[in-house]
Amino acid sequence: MSDSATSALDRPGELPPAPAAVAALPVDGVAVARLYGEPLFRMPTDLYIPPDALEVFLEAFEGPLDLLLYLIRKQNFNILDIPLADVTRQYLAYVDQIRNHNLELASEYLLMAAMLIEIKSRMLLPPKRVAAGEEAEDPRAELVRRLLEYEQIKLAAARLDRLPVLGRDFLRAQVTIEQSLEPRFPDVEAVDLRDAWLDILKRAKLVQHHKISREQLSVREHMSIVLRTLQGRRFVEFLDLFDVSRGQPVMVVTFIAMLELARERLLEITQAEAFAPIYVRLAYQPA
Repeated sequence: MSDSATSALDRPGELPPAPAAVAALPVDGVAVARLYGEPLFRMPTDLYIPPDALEVFLEAFEGPLDLLLYLIRKQNFNILDIPLADVTRQYLAYVDQIRNHNLELASEYLLMAAMLIEIKSRMLLPPKRVAAGEEAEDPRAELVRRLLEYEQIKLAAARLDRLPVLGRDFLRAQVTIEQSLEPRFPDVEAVDLRDAWLDILKRAKLVQHHKISREQLSVREHMSIVLRTLQGRRFVEFLDLFDVSRGQPVMVVTFIAMLELARERLLEITQAEAFAPIYVRLAYQPA
């Protein structure tokens, strides 16, 4: 037994100090982590960390085209005239690194490496004969087209990512209003509004008011109107003396005025033959 333990036993009422390997519980009770929803107040002593758990990748690529474009832009190569020897050598060096860690991920990059080697081998062969005035097909043309399309899409995605995003760059303002202070009324649909309007129209038809007014009509006045109509005209057809748009009472008074004028022999009512049109003319012709 050590001297510190012996001295602690010699002093009654005092406990021996806790071993250094055992960490004391936090005073405020804050958990350092949670495991399956349960709080952990101390780090476990038997925690196993795999050797490759803390491996850091400085460059992360989204695929073979992303890696190939990175190698071209990093060294300022002309994308329309790619030096395949240098690019392929650097590409294979990166593939060898990821093959040691993730063989499944390396399979996608190996397919592009095989394509680069094939293009390089086709460039070493003599070009195919083409017709006069035509250029020989460049084996790198298809690869260049795919790289340019991928770069355009990547730049467009970067511009979209720079736009403000809800939850990342800003938050939506939310205001809580008590139900007692802000009553919630039911929404009115268009069908309900139409039915209410039709019901009002139906009730309006049941309650209608008619105001009957008596129009003052003078026979003498209409006699003057008939005489003015006939002046300067040799004959006027009987139907043309009546204004149908003014209603039946006016037509009746006009007819009475014409009969009164005929009785006083101021106009003549003639007919060429039976069932022929009736004409009216002045009995005298003014000088």
